[in-house]
Amino acid sequence: MYQPLSYIHPGAKIAKNVVIEPFTSIDKDVVIGEGTWIGSNVTIMSGARIGKNVSIFPGSVISAVPQDLKFKGEDTTAVIGDNTTLRECVTINRGTSDRNKTKIGKNCLIMAYSHVAHDCFIGNNCIFSNNSTLAGHVTVGDHVILAGMVAIHQFCSIGNHAFVAGGSLVRKDIPPYVKAAREPISYVGINSVGLRRRGFTNDVIMQIQAIYRTLYQKKYNNSQAVSIMEAEMEATKERDEIIQFIKNSQRGIMKGYFQN
Repeated sequence: MYQPLSYIHPGAKIAKNVVIEPFTSIDKDVVIGEGTWIGSNVTIMSGARIGKNVSIFPGSVISAVPQDLKFKGEDTTAVIGDNTTLRECVTINRGTSDRNKTKIGKNCLIMAYSHVAHDCFIGNNCIFSNNSTLAGHVTVGDHVILAGMVAIHQFCSIGNHAFVAGGSLVRKDIPPYVKAAREPISYVGINSVGLRRRGFTNDVIMQIQAIYRTLYQKKYNNSQAVSIMEAEMEATKERDEIIQFIKNSQRGIMKGYFQN
């Protein structure tokens, strides 16, 4: 259902059962899946790829060109996964030649006034609270929760199932399964509440705790801690994921609260 006061470019590909409210503008080279609702005063620019059953609230701007002086007008996209909700005034920029797209996964909730910059990759089932701000080239795993007014430095990575406390400034990579808080951003425990909600057993949670106790409370450096994990701890999906995250970290992982 298209309101007569909305503008839809003839080149846009819009599926059946899409609702577009008044005063919304949809540019060329846009694809919108079935069952999506787009509120009033939304701007969807060239390169947007919006999935099924997405909700986009008033004032949002999707797939604007990157705020990057290196951008030269290349053809890139901004991808929004199925069943994701973008609340009021969310802004999502499309990619640059680095990754060629910005991507938000399925079943995410991006709350009001949040910003996702160019070349960010966001996993599935994430929740970003109000005013969350991601600089360019950020990678966020699945089931990540950002509390209000979190700001993430460019090129940072956040692992699966992590929780970042409100008002945090994220300048380092945040490993999987942890809670991050304080200034500078620090390890403050594992995300046990979130893990239990998602069906992790007590045994798995205890193993994750033991891994991070080795990393953050035994006074080892990261390389020593990883060597001990590999040599002495049972090989599990969670252990291997944590080890690989540490090894792949480009900006270095955050410190423990009591580490210098």
